[in-house]
Amino acid sequence: MELTLTTPALLFPAISLLFLSYTNKFLTIAGLIRSLYSEYKESPDKVILDQLNNLRRRVVLIKYMQALGVGSFIFCVLDMFLLFNGKQFAAEVVFGISLLLLLASLIICITEIQISSDALKLQLHDMEDSAVKRSH
Repeated sequence: MELTLTTPALLFPAISLLFLSYTNKFLTIAGLIRSLYSEYKESPDKVILDQLNNLRRRVVLIKYMQALGVGSFIFCVLDMFLLFNGKQFAAEVVFGISLLLLLASLIICITEIQISSDALKLQLHDMEDSAVKRSH
């Protein structure tokens, strides 16, 4: 396969959409953290503290997801520059690195989604337990 300028350019929209997704995740979590922090200051509760710790882990993962995505974007631009200058082998190596960074970002995203899902399951389970206790 020959690498052309259009090949790395195809990743630009994908990476841009990932950034939108990651930014939305970050903004949503930031809002939750602020809300839970206010609630915790008014009445400290271990459940809220556990939720804040979970959100802290997710923010760290999102930071890594974004950093790897930026790295992928930078390597795509560098790749295009190398292709423009006729450095085919270097461009192929750089493009491979770009893809690996993107892959790592997506793998971390899966981890973050799993943590989010697990937190929701715990909260739903807690809610169901409370409902059962009230009905008895």
